[in-house]
Amino acid sequence: MNHHRLLVTFVLAVTAAWPAANRRSVAADFALQQKPDRVIITDGGQPVATYVFRDDKILRPYFASVHAPGGIQVTRNHPPVPSVDATDHDTMHPGVWLAFGDLSGQDFWRNKARIVHLQFVEPPAVRDGRVTFTAENRFQATGGGEICKQTSRLTLASRPAGYLLIWEATFRSEQRDMVFGDQEEMGLGVRVATPIAVKQGGTILDALGRRNEREVWGNSADWCDYSGTIAGRYAGITTMCDPQNFRPSWHHARDYGALVVNPFGQQAFRKGPASKVIVKPGESFRLRYGVLLHAGPKDAAPDLQAAYADFLSRL
Repeated sequence: MNHHRLLVTFVLAVTAAWPAANRRSVAADFALQQKPDRVIITDGGQPVATYVFRDDKILRPYFASVHAPGGIQVTRNHPPVPSVDATDHDTMHPGVWLAFGDLSGQDFWRNKARIVHLQFVEPPAVRDGRVTFTAENRFQATGGGEICKQTSRLTLASRPAGYLLIWEATFRSEQRDMVFGDQEEMGLGVRVATPIAVKQGGTILDALGRRNEREVWGNSADWCDYSGTIAGRYAGITTMCDPQNFRPSWHHARDYGALVVNPFGQQAFRKGPASKVIVKPGESFRLRYGVLLHAGPKDAAPDLQAAYADFLSRL
């Protein structure tokens, strides 16, 4: 079933809209601090992101405190600060994550079933100026049984436009079918920093020019951007879809600050009857996405179409 191969690639990049001569250097000074439950990534001493692979409340790996170069945080505070942030979905929206509300009848989105970190197949390290590591995870049912295994290879590189993080995940089950159900809460999710939520003056924009939840929700496009002003600079997050995915992805876009890229919710997004994506034992299931994290002058939005072309050139 070749059409059911999913490769999950999350590309997180930061793009400034300055002239090429003024863009940041490609060179980065990445460093890692590994703890029993997380990997902290910095560049020249400034925070980039924290990859959390063990958490008693959030039962799946995720990126929190994701920053653009220069220290601009573009995801919501984790945990949210009551006097600063909306505190809804505090354990479901930690920053950037991959989860499924219905995988073989189990809910990995709402922390009812667990994605267990088993080991780093490739230990976190800085190699050739890039951060790389490979993690093996187990999707575990509430009763303890295994649904499937996931191998995630992550690479963070510095590019002329900013940081480029590639998260490539492959799912495989040897014993039973994997069945991806039909819900809004399926796929790659991001929760943007509070100042750029639409309710705070930010904007959602997709590749076809549709804006905000009313126009974007439930529609597919090559990319979807969520941006606004942070600390006097124009910054945001853009999700990008690989045209090689098994099906176009719909956008579960919300004005309060959530954006989910979802190829599974056919009925949920009113595009057809309820669907199931079934992967037979021994088959691999892969998906690929990109996420652009951008920051630049307040009066200059990035060229998102060019950024999308750059994403495709690295596939």
